[in-house]
Amino acid sequence: MPGTSFSSRSSSSAITANSSPSIRSLLMLVALVNLAWSLYQLPLNRVIERRLCRDFYLDVDPSIIGQDGNVPEELCKLDGIQQDLGSMMGLMETGWVAGDFVMTIPLVLLADRYGHAFVLRLNLVPRILVLCWTLAVGYFDHALPLPALALGPLLSVLGGDCVFNSIVYSLVSTATHDRVQRATFFGQVNAVSSIFVAQLGPALASATMGISLWLPLCTGVVLLAAVPVISGLPASNTGSPRIRYQHDQESTAPLLPQDTNIKESVSGHISSVFKVITSYPPNFTLLLASFFLTSLASSDTKLMAQYISKRCGWKFTSVGYLLSGKAVFNFFLLYLIIPAILRRRRSSSPQSRRLSDPDVSTIQDHKVADGHNISYAQTCLVFSVLGAVAIAMAATVWLLVPSLLLYAMGIALPMFTYSLLKSPSLMPDSSGPETSLVSEAQIFSIVMLVKTMGLLVGAPTMAALWVQGVKVGGWALGLPYFLSAAYYALAMLVVTRIKP
Repeated sequence: MPGTSFSSRSSSSAITANSSPSIRSLLMLVALVNLAWSLYQLPLNRVIERRLCRDFYLDVDPSIIGQDGNVPEELCKLDGIQQDLGSMMGLMETGWVAGDFVMTIPLVLLADRYGHAFVLRLNLVPRILVLCWTLAVGYFDHALPLPALALGPLLSVLGGDCVFNSIVYSLVSTATHDRVQRATFFGQVNAVSSIFVAQLGPALASATMGISLWLPLCTGVVLLAAVPVISGLPASNTGSPRIRYQHDQESTAPLLPQDTNIKESVSGHISSVFKVITSYPPNFTLLLASFFLTSLASSDTKLMAQYISKRCGWKFTSVGYLLSGKAVFNFFLLYLIIPAILRRRRSSSPQSRRLSDPDVSTIQDHKVADGHNISYAQTCLVFSVLGAVAIAMAATVWLLVPSLLLYAMGIALPMFTYSLLKSPSLMPDSSGPETSLVSEAQIFSIVMLVKTMGLLVGAPTMAALWVQGVKVGGWALGLPYFLSAAYYALAMLVVTRIKP
């Protein structure tokens, strides 16, 4: 049967039990990194807007500029300033994603060779430097020009979100063989990300920005510099377990010789990526296409703070509190409600015993589990489409709040799409030609590369649409979210073609 070889039931239970400390360490790592990074996102909007606003009024009406060199934020919501802000934010996001994309394969190979902890520590360096550079350009505004700010995100060549997520999700994927437990772990990672990126992060950023614009950035640097949890993660030279989808499933030979230099390793890995994509069944390609489309669609989230600020005329500090309120719902959905629904459904299933025991799993069992994951993913995508359209059409804050909650209903999508990556229906037939060993980190690096390609296309596209929407005004402000809804709808069509 296609798929990986599984250990005994007792072994599976042991893996799940033993993985709990690592999962807790991993969740803490995700929490700290995401909290620090969310403390950068909201103030960055204000740092750029502040400079653009002051430069604008220096030419138009210098009397508006205060003695401290600042302009009241309420006067900075003019269309020209917001267009320049959107363009700058789009340029910086594209730079961050581009550097991350280029270096994902080399850094994932380093993780396989030298251990996850090494690359995760390296991943902290560009984040710390970007926050420090933003502080420098923003504070020393008379010495450093605003365009210099765009140089900071290029440091993602040392590792960005794609590299970080590739390693995190590969570690989660190998933590247990149990499907519901694995989906729960994915949900916990997404829930923690939601808490600290969209809940605690914006609220803390808003609170600290009320004291000083520079305080959230300084706090982010301190958090990143004090991440002790990485030492609790795997640090062996073998990086992540390898899975061989062929008759000889007991083999553990490395994908690439350990004495191969990095250039040859990267070249070999790029070749293996293409071999994986071409040798795997259509289901795998369809799932990658859905990852690409949903990544394109999710590019609108980077505009959320600016969109609310412009459309509702709010200060960025107020926007942060609104986004935090939305994320409370995300937490309960991902961490409590959906895992409870999954456990209840498994316990009520007549095949629940077989589905929880890898030793007696059958093709039919896998099809049932895959069917559930596909159905749940489609439901999430429906909520994403409706939510994105509702946000695009929300002209007032009273319409925007329920629209944000509707949009949040689709946040559980990764729980089910990442779980599908372990499905035998996505793996080459064991009776086919011999295939190469593929590590969990490398499979997830392919997925993250596809998602990063989506962001690479989506970031400048959404920024360009936003600039055009500000120029036109009115309903056109929602153009990025109308496009996002269209991408989610396409992703839903793609997911429906995945056959269990």
